[in-house]
Amino acid sequence: MPQTIHIHPEAPPKPAWGAPCNGCGVCCLAEPCPLGMLLSRRRRGACVALRWADPAGRYECGALSRPVEVLGALGRLPVVRRWVARWIAAGRGCDAALEVERPPGP
Repeated sequence: MPQTIHIHPEAPPKPAWGAPCNGCGVCCLAEPCPLGMLLSRRRRGACVALRWADPAGRYECGALSRPVEVLGALGRLPVVRRWVARWIAAGRGCDAALEVERPPGP
C-alpha cells in the first residue's frame, strides 16, 4: 500500500537494499525499528528518535548520536550505547525494502 513520508529535501537518495546506510531516513520515517517502537510507542510512522544532522546533510538515529537527549540518563551508559547500536543494526547496511518516488522538481 502506498505511503507518503516527508523527507528533508537535502537527504541523500535511498541506497539499494544491503548497501551501506547513507542516512536517507526512509526506513525510520516509514516505520520505527524495534527500539523505535519502544521509544515512539507505535508501530507505524516516523520514529521519534530520528534526527536531521544539518552539517552532515543526513538523518541519524538520535539514540546513537544524541543518547542522553533521547534515552535520558541511560544514554550515558556504554553498555546501553552498544545495545542500541546492535538493536538498530548499525553498520549492517540498508534493510528497507521500500521503493521511493520523489516528486518531480520545480
